[in-house]
Amino acid sequence: MSSWRDAILNDFVPNVSKLTLVADSDSLLTEEKLVLELRGRGFDLIEFNDPVEFRSAYESKYRSIWDRGEHTDLVVVLRLQDAQMESLPYDLLQAGRKLSFNLGDLFPNLSYPVIEKLDRSLLDSLFDAQRKSPPDRMGDNATKDFTLRHVFGIAPELITNDVELLRALLRLHYGQHQLPLMLAERLVQVLKNQQAFSEWPLSDIVPDDDSFFGFLQERWPVFLESFAKVYHGRESGSGYGFKFSGPDQLPFDHQDIKVYIDNLFIEGKLDPVEVVDLEVDAGAWIRSGITTSAENDDELRINRLFGIIAKEIPSVEARYTEWVAFALKWAELSSLVHCSNSTEYQTRHREIGDPLNTTFAAWLADHYSSLINLPPTNPAMLHHVPRRLAREIEDSGSSRVALIVVDGLALDQWVTIRQLLQKQDANLVMRESATFAWIPTLTSVSRQSIFSGKPPLYFPSSINSTNSEEKLWKQFWEGHGLSRLDVAYQRGLGDGDAAGVLDSAIHPGKTKVVGLVVDKVDKIMHGMQLGSAGMHNQIKQWCHAGFLSALVGQLLDYGYEVWLTADHGNIQCHGKGRPSEGVIAETRGERVRVYPTPELRAQVAGAFPFAHEWPPVGLPADYFPLVAGGRDAFVNLGDVIVGHGGVAIEEVIVPLVKFERRTR
Repeated sequence: MSSWRDAILNDFVPNVSKLTLVADSDSLLTEEKLVLELRGRGFDLIEFNDPVEFRSAYESKYRSIWDRGEHTDLVVVLRLQDAQMESLPYDLLQAGRKLSFNLGDLFPNLSYPVIEKLDRSLLDSLFDAQRKSPPDRMGDNATKDFTLRHVFGIAPELITNDVELLRALLRLHYGQHQLPLMLAERLVQVLKNQQAFSEWPLSDIVPDDDSFFGFLQERWPVFLESFAKVYHGRESGSGYGFKFSGPDQLPFDHQDIKVYIDNLFIEGKLDPVEVVDLEVDAGAWIRSGITTSAENDDELRINRLFGIIAKEIPSVEARYTEWVAFALKWAELSSLVHCSNSTEYQTRHREIGDPLNTTFAAWLADHYSSLINLPPTNPAMLHHVPRRLAREIEDSGSSRVALIVVDGLALDQWVTIRQLLQKQDANLVMRESATFAWIPTLTSVSRQSIFSGKPPLYFPSSINSTNSEEKLWKQFWEGHGLSRLDVAYQRGLGDGDAAGVLDSAIHPGKTKVVGLVVDKVDKIMHGMQLGSAGMHNQIKQWCHAGFLSALVGQLLDYGYEVWLTADHGNIQCHGKGRPSEGVIAETRGERVRVYPTPELRAQVAGAFPFAHEWPPVGLPADYFPLVAGGRDAFVNLGDVIVGHGGVAIEEVIVPLVKFERRTR
């Protein structure tokens, strides 16, 4: 077998059985590429979580088809052990064939407790290594070492000096894959056996990206001082008041190290520092880590980011994690461009953004459905977010969690907000990632998926309204063992006294979970006449007032684990004409129209070639969106608006941030 997927796919031959029940305790069938292959063979996957919700979807979408004598290949995926399958309803057990898959069968000689912690996208490298170099039966530590070497490219026993250690950590933290905690702990254990690293804060900087970049940030001014002896006139030597222990000097100028450092400053993972009386050529590798009053530092960063972005646009075959990593870089560039006054940069931004969104829309058409049932460990979609929070409470024992949903906040606008929040509270740590909104990117669709923890398929009666959010939010947490009295919800926030607003919504000693909707950005967007630049300008003004900073700070002070996300983003777009369709569209937005049948949608789609007939993936059976692509909109020809509802990367990939207080 060339891939671990082959062992599973061999059991899926079309037209063998209309119903297949799969015990999938390790979430193998929800892996992105495997889902695509199964769908390509004609198999529909549906998870069995809530029996009532499953029954509704099963009876309405599949049972009715079978009763008409038609055939579909339905796969019911259960995150259960094989022995637990008998707890399913009797009619399913009678009608379906039964299969079971697990990691132990695919990797028989590796330690199961270790490999189950790996992101499923890493199984390809592990399986390939196992095939090329079949291991003997391994225990936990041997499996960890095998995985570190063959999956992450790290052989800890061969790391013997500062350059080798720093290079390994840069490769690890700059990469797309997070090192699982148990592998990080193993790496720390082996490295601590090296006397050369006795001063390094390995337990902090190996498992945690933010701590590692904070460690580098502290040492960068010291390097510049030794480089030019002019860092604000400070004398050389120790006593810098570091928050992280370790050597004062790091080998930033080593040829294997500086190739990473330059990009870290350009992409916003490190902040440049001010240096006086030091002339550095614009092409020098250290230039991106220096801010001066003599030159426009943003221009340098923008030009460098354009170069990086142009080379890294993902393909239509990319994994979703590649699009997320790219979106974070695109957001850094977009924030800088929209906050500048340069028409040249804005033109270059559009010239890259238009083909980018064409590629992204094509990727979504093939891959979007594969994201829905992924495990919530690293939320790929918004409905995974509350599941992740619930798991966080269960695993960590954290007693309180707060989720802030900023209605309409695009990822590039989050970058602008982040910079201001950091100035308002220097001890605030923001662990950033991103996730996919629901398409169409409408508030009533995507925000309800957040508070319900479910795809829109399961709330058809309220899909055109947001009035059921509080009920859905409380139902979700009741399903995870909390009382309705433990759960709070408040919307319409964004102005005034954050502490007072919060105290009226929750009881700090009793409320365990709180969901908050900040709708200020959405209000700014719907009144915006100055495009994306105007959005960033007004968002800055709003942030300066301090509401969001105070809200996050108060929640942290009350002991909540605080997360922030958005239901959708937004994009500046141009009118291509407004459909004249009377009342046949149930939703008539600027970037999306929704129809009750595919036939009605097709009548309009023919006249608007820029729009996509979006399949009802995860949506109610009578919900057929026609969504705008690129920068086009269903408004009068030539009108310029800021809107949402479509399939641009700016609308679909939204921020997901965890806040913490720096305790060092």
